[in-house]
Amino acid sequence: MNTVFYILSAVVGAVLALGTYIFVRKILLKGQKEEIIKKAELEAESIKKEKIFQAKEKFLQLKSEHEQYINERNKQIGDIENRLKQKESALGQQSSELGRKNKEAEALKENLKAQLEAANNKKEEYEKLREDAIRQIEEIAGMTATEAKNQLMESMKAEARTQAQSYINDALDEARLTASKEAKRIVINTIQRTASETAIENAVTVFHIESDEIKGRIIGREGRNIRALEAATGVEIVVDDTPEAILLSAFDPVRREVARLALHQLVLDGRIHPARIEEVVAKVQKQLEEEIMETGKRTCIDLGIHGMHIELVKLIGRMKYRSSYGQNLLQHAREVANICATMASELGLNPKVAKRAGLLHDIGKVSDEDPELPHAILGMKLAEKYKEKPEVCNAIGAHHEEIEMTSIISPLVMVGDAISGARPGARREVIESRDSRIWRTSHSHTTE
Repeated sequence: MNTVFYILSAVVGAVLALGTYIFVRKILLKGQKEEIIKKAELEAESIKKEKIFQAKEKFLQLKSEHEQYINERNKQIGDIENRLKQKESALGQQSSELGRKNKEAEALKENLKAQLEAANNKKEEYEKLREDAIRQIEEIAGMTATEAKNQLMESMKAEARTQAQSYINDALDEARLTASKEAKRIVINTIQRTASETAIENAVTVFHIESDEIKGRIIGREGRNIRALEAATGVEIVVDDTPEAILLSAFDPVRREVARLALHQLVLDGRIHPARIEEVVAKVQKQLEEEIMETGKRTCIDLGIHGMHIELVKLIGRMKYRSSYGQNLLQHAREVANICATMASELGLNPKVAKRAGLLHDIGKVSDEDPELPHAILGMKLAEKYKEKPEVCNAIGAHHEEIEMTSIISPLVMVGDAISGARPGARREVIESRDSRIWRTSHSHTTE
C-alpha cells in the first residue's frame, strides 16, 4: 500500500510539477508573444510610414515628369498650330494671287480674242483687195497670176542658168589652160631630169662574159657575127672597153632577153657564125614564148584566177621581163593583186574581182598596141577587148585617175598600186645592178 501511495504521490507530484511548468511557461510565452507582436507592430508602422513616404516621392516624380511631358506636347502642338496658321495664310495669299492672275489671264484672253477677230477681219479685207488687184492685173495683162508667175520663174531660171554656165565655162577654161600649162611644164622638167636614168633602166641589159677574148668572137670577122645577131634579135649590141661585159640595148625587154639567152648559148657552144646565130635565135624565141605563156598560166593558177583570155595570159607572162622604177613588173602586179584581194575581203567585196583587177592594172605597159595612149587607158582597152568585167576595166583605166572611177574596186587598185610601189626596198634593183657592175669593174682592174 505504501508503495502504491508513494507511486501515486510521485505521479501526482510529477503531474503538479508538469502543470506548474506548463503554466509558468505559458505565462512566459504569452509575455514574449505580446512583446513580439508589439515589436512587429512598431516595425510594421515604421515600414508603412517609409513606404508611404516613398510612394509620395514617386508620385511627385511621376507628376513632375507627366507635367513636363504635357508641357512639351503642348509646345509641339502650339508649334504645329503656328505652322498650320502660317501655311493657311500663305495658301490664302496664293489663292488670292491665283485669282488675280486668273482675272488677268481672262482679260488678256479677251483682248487677244478681240485682236484675233480684228486680224481676221483685216485678213479678209486684204484678201478681197488682193483678189481685186490680181483680177485687175489679169485683165490688164491678159493672163492669169499662175501663168505670169510661172513665166517669170522660167525666165529667171533660164537667165540664172545661162549666167552660171557662162561663169562655169570661163572658170573651167581658165583652170584647164593653167593646169595644162603647169602640168606640161612639170612633166617636161621631170623628163629632162630623169631621161637618162630611165633610158638606162628600161633599155639596157648587161651580158657578162668570162674574158675579153669572147668579145672578138662575138664581133666576128669584119663584124659579120654581131651584125647577124643584131639583125636576128633587133637589139643593138655594144661591145666597148667595159671589162667582162657586153651591153644589149633595146626598149623591148623581150628582145633583150632573147639576145641575152642566144648569146649565152652561143658562148657556151663556142660555134659563133651567122647561120648558127639565126638558128639559135629562132630556137630561143620559141622557148621564150613558151616560157612567157607558162609564166602567165602559172601566175594565174597561183593567184586562183580562172577564165582569162589567152592573150591576157601571154601579156602577164611578158611582165616578167619588164621593170618599172627598178621593180619587176610581174612581182609588182602579184603584190597589188594580193593587196587588193585582202582589202576587198575586209570590206565585204568580191576578192576574186579585186585580185583580177590588181593583176591586170599594168598590162598596158607590156603591150605593143597604140603606144601613144597612157598605159592605164591602153590596159583598159585591152581588158575590154578580151571581155573582162566592166568593174575590172574601170579599175585598170582609173588607177592613175585618167578616167572617172565608177566601181568600188577602182580605188582599191589605186591604193594597192601605191602600197606596192612605196614598200621600202621594192624599187632597188637598178641600184643593186649598178653597184654590181661597179664592183665587177673595180675587181677586174684590181686583178689586172
